[in-house]
Amino acid sequence: MKKTNWLLLVLALALSMFLAACSGGSDESSDSADSGDSSDTEGSSEASGEQVLSLMDTADIPTMDASLATDAVAFQWLGSTTDGLYRLGENGQPEPGVAKEHEVSEDGLTWTFTLREDAVWSNGDPVTANDFVYAWQRAVNPDTGSEYGPYMMGGVIANATAVADGEVPPEELGVKAVDDYTFEVTLEKPIPYFESMTTFGTFLPMNEKFVEDKGEQYALESENLLSNGPFVMTEWSHGEGWKLEKNEDYWDAENVQLEEINVKVVKETATGVNLYDTGEVDRVNLTSEFVDQYRTSDEFSVKEEPTLFYLKMNQESDMLSNVKARQAVQMVIDRQSMIDVILNNGSVPAGGDVPGNFAKHPETEEDFREINGELVETNVEEAKKLWNEAKEEEGMDSVELEYLGGDTETALEMDAYLKDQLEQLEGLTVKVTSVPFKERIERDKNMEYDFQNAGWGPDYIDPNTFLNMWVTDGGNNHTGYSSEAYDGMIEKANNELAQEPVERFETFLEAEKLLIQEDAVLAPLYQRAQAQLWKPYVKGVMAQPMGPDYTYKYAYIEGK
Repeated sequence: MKKTNWLLLVLALALSMFLAACSGGSDESSDSADSGDSSDTEGSSEASGEQVLSLMDTADIPTMDASLATDAVAFQWLGSTTDGLYRLGENGQPEPGVAKEHEVSEDGLTWTFTLREDAVWSNGDPVTANDFVYAWQRAVNPDTGSEYGPYMMGGVIANATAVADGEVPPEELGVKAVDDYTFEVTLEKPIPYFESMTTFGTFLPMNEKFVEDKGEQYALESENLLSNGPFVMTEWSHGEGWKLEKNEDYWDAENVQLEEINVKVVKETATGVNLYDTGEVDRVNLTSEFVDQYRTSDEFSVKEEPTLFYLKMNQESDMLSNVKARQAVQMVIDRQSMIDVILNNGSVPAGGDVPGNFAKHPETEEDFREINGELVETNVEEAKKLWNEAKEEEGMDSVELEYLGGDTETALEMDAYLKDQLEQLEGLTVKVTSVPFKERIERDKNMEYDFQNAGWGPDYIDPNTFLNMWVTDGGNNHTGYSSEAYDGMIEKANNELAQEPVERFETFLEAEKLLIQEDAVLAPLYQRAQAQLWKPYVKGVMAQPMGPDYTYKYAYIEGK
């Protein structure tokens, strides 16, 4: 879903769960979901010198299986090695991938994609319509265990929910290979942003024979992967890094200038800065203590992202099942100090569940965030009052709650700050459990936490990508929240009002107020920005608002 465009880092990602992308929410900071300012993409410069890009990430790739990926790290490298129907290009706009063009029926329900005939897999097999049919059916097949398949396709592709629920076989999904190079999709209802969705990682094709031959080992090692995109993953040393090489058989190889992308896993920012200063890597995300040091450098840049971070609160916890307790958590955290002292990277306090500068009113062009304003405020005295009332209602004098955190240097710093803020509430002891990124994803899915610092970047450009997460039993909900009123608003916006843009937008505004102000499902923290250093010889990198944080297809090195 998200990108992620969660996405997308600084202290930021080292701590959350941008499952993916984030969009979906991954929880690493630094480069795990980095989406900072890209290097210069303008001018008439040309590639010169060795075409090798050296990068860092703070976490290993959990999986390269597009059906199972849920985080920004996986979606970044899936998007770099695989073309879907479309891919994100300049200014975050879809551009041709395997699809050359498409037609939409008058009722908006049938999308017919014409595929190019020169797209091949890295084993020489042609990329055909069946590769999309197989991958999309696999993503919603309950036997696969995909989170994003049912989440992204449910209510979108005809019969996706019924397939995911085991009511009908995967073959009933609304996808069909008319012939090798004609792919037909039947939607459940008109989806105005569907073209944008097809760029997301969950919708990538798969070579059925290769996947089935590899079985449980598919996508776990570089030799168990196939590519049809700009790059091929040729090395993958788990926990240490990976290497991509130019795919010489790519249909658009003439426009790919990089020969290699090398990625190191580096969890400590100081180590990363040292690697940057010594020329071993070409980009580094800066945490607070380094921002002031490098702010005047010509290589310093900051870019705001449509990626939000917030505390998720497990409503199956006795104390956090109480709405007053959750409202107290929202109010006790000083977001501005967190931004100024801990992040210091251009991030801004989050006021709700939809980021600023992301979605505009279809008539007035006003920004969603400006219309709804700040739905949370810092008020420690009121927070303490609400907390004490909640304790009395729940019959508790003291409470110990687990805070699920990350294991990177920056994650530990942010988690310590939030623990201190939360323990201003009388009788509350916060136990921080710091685990690797991959384990956090699993614990989130199983709701093995009380508090969790999580992040989300958009999977497509629409408020629904943020608000639809919190419907009852939503694939990425994992909070225990269930509200008939909230479900009804989201259902109405996406069905009855699907072709009524003004009413639909205003319904989303009301839904956000219910989610944050009244039900206090989340404690919004901040909207991320990236403070970064980029080597000036790196050109043509495009930062994206969703899916992969960056497009490297057009990147090149000039004059290194």
